[in-house]
Amino acid sequence: MSLGLPIEVILAIHVGISLIGIVSGLVAIAGLAARHWSQRWQFVFLVTTALTSLTGFLFPFAGVTPAFVFGLVSLFLLLVAALTVSSKTQRRSSTIYVLAATVALYLNVVVLIVQAFQKIAILQALAPTGTEWPFLVVQLVSLAGIVLLGFFAVRGVRAERVA
Repeated sequence: MSLGLPIEVILAIHVGISLIGIVSGLVAIAGLAARHWSQRWQFVFLVTTALTSLTGFLFPFAGVTPAFVFGLVSLFLLLVAALTVSSKTQRRSSTIYVLAATVALYLNVVVLIVQAFQKIAILQALAPTGTEWPFLVVQLVSLAGIVLLGFFAVRGVRAERVA
């Protein structure tokens, strides 16, 4: 138990927040690609993605794990994004924000994919060790999709000031 809550409750909260972070991140960054700045979506994305990393540290762990490193890297990227988000009208700051936010979103998606292939029986059957082609294809498609989204978001914020 952490914070006086059973681990199952913390897990449910963590997963729920993570899914909100992923969806809001996709919406926020897609908005930037369309040259539309939504303060609300940016805020929801940054807060829920930070909470995802922070609640991840509530789980028992022994030593430094990949999840621990992902959490730290994600928090660093979110700090960079938060420090540049208020400078949305400046091209350089906007580009830094988009890059940091896009990589943080990707890290969250990677964890979602890894967890899905570990916890969902049909996916686990397709890729029991996480090295099989179905797992790799999903990872590559998600990487390509998020890189493209980030590319167009950078173009969107660099083309003109975001409205």
